Amino acid sequence: MAHQATPSSQKALMMELKSLQEQPVEGFRITLVEESDLYNWEVAIFGPPNTLYEGGYFKAHIKFPVDYPYSPPTFRFLTKMWHPNIYENGDVCISILHPPVDDPQSGELPSERWNPTQNVRTILLSVISLLNEPNTFSPANVDASVMFRKWRDSKGKDKEYAEIIRKQVMSTAAEAERDGVKVPTTLAEYCVQTRVPSQDSSSDLLYDDLYDDDMEEEDEDEDESEMESVGEAGGMSPTEDGGTSTRRYDNQDDSGNEDS
Repeated sequence: MAHQATPSSQKALMMELKSLQEQPVEGFRITLVEESDLYNWEVAIFGPPNTLYEGGYFKAHIKFPVDYPYSPPTFRFLTKMWHPNIYENGDVCISILHPPVDDPQSGELPSERWNPTQNVRTILLSVISLLNEPNTFSPANVDASVMFRKWRDSKGKDKEYAEIIRKQVMSTAAEAERDGVKVPTTLAEYCVQTRVPSQDSSSDLLYDDLYDDDMEEEDEDEDESEMESVGEAGGMSPTEDGGTSTRRYDNQDDSGNEDS
């Protein structure tokens, strides 16, 4: 029975998920919405200390296309957010998540848009940066953008924007309590990388299933090609002696490195 090749997007996503679990991004917690679905991730974002979002617990979903990383994922907040660059439905409007097309009217350079070298880690860092430093030139929420500029230009004297954010932060406390999550409120707590404990070995098994079979097939193909090459070079086949003996050619090094 022929082995069904695993889509490259699943391989890329599994590698990124393992990388983020082993080396988390500060202020974020990553899990799968469903263990069997690599294309839908749930993100918990902790509001950075010394910002308007301090003490906040914000949830979001990242949905990946089948041709990831050649096309960008979507990033949608589940928690209600009042922000210049977040639409009312929670979708984040940020250059890094826009397809790599030339659109002069957008005011974005092609180099600012998505490309296959980007990954989830760079998306998370861009989102947290966007929370603290909104882009008011092409806002997704015009009212929030106007309000933010008033707050910024008045150096905090116009408190309307800050008050809305404060209320949203306070409303997330109940969600954090339901999820059993302690939200960091100091810089020291925030900088501790949040690892998600694995409840079982299903993730590792999935990882093994995705890679081991493909690696075995690659090794077998390499072995067969090498045996044929050696046989042709020496003017003999691996079983030239009439089948009474079989020559075996082993790879000296079958290790490989994969980048996420």
